[in-house]
Amino acid sequence: MTTDYTPQELMVAVASREIRDGDTVFVGMRLPVLAYAVAQSSHAPSARGLFEVGLMRSRPAEKFLGTMGDPPNVVGALWATRMSNAMALMAQGHVDLGFIGGAEVDRFGNLNTSYVGDPQKPKVKLPGSGGGADIAILSRRWVTLMSHERRRLVDRVSFVTSPGYGDGSPGWRRRNGLLGGGPSAIVTTLGVLRFPDDGGEAFLA
Repeated sequence: MTTDYTPQELMVAVASREIRDGDTVFVGMRLPVLAYAVAQSSHAPSARGLFEVGLMRSRPAEKFLGTMGDPPNVVGALWATRMSNAMALMAQGHVDLGFIGGAEVDRFGNLNTSYVGDPQKPKVKLPGSGGGADIAILSRRWVTLMSHERRRLVDRVSFVTSPGYGDGSPGWRRRNGLLGGGPSAIVTTLGVLRFPDDGGEAFLA
């Protein structure tokens, strides 16, 4: 078995295993696009890729994507529609798995893509939710990929942009009206963290 691979390539391989055959996957960009391609070409040939711009594909694009709206992603798409229709599909409960990126994640799976530090004088300003909060609230399960660094895996995030299991108490998502199932895994450069079925603290899988 070869060991000639990067940590990011290993993350892609591991993340691809989170995709089940027949899943509708809210793909996103960067490493999750590759994870979707790996899953499609191996164990999940019937998985469909949904992109926030309003595209659904039954196969990965054949050419490199700089952004999800690039022409190679449009050519051969099963569905080319508006962003609002793609988000509505998720709101109806038809998205099995979503991939979300983030700057920080805490032990209860809450993601931060808003700011780090004091909200009045933040150390770092981040781009915000994008579609992350929608994915976290509405998809049946979701996965985040990030480098395994102390500044990224924190006890509590500075701000909850995309909710995981909140304070970690059983039933937190249900009590707060969140329709989706919550985070199923955090895939890092060093390992995979998973969560108990009804929420709670992440553990090393």
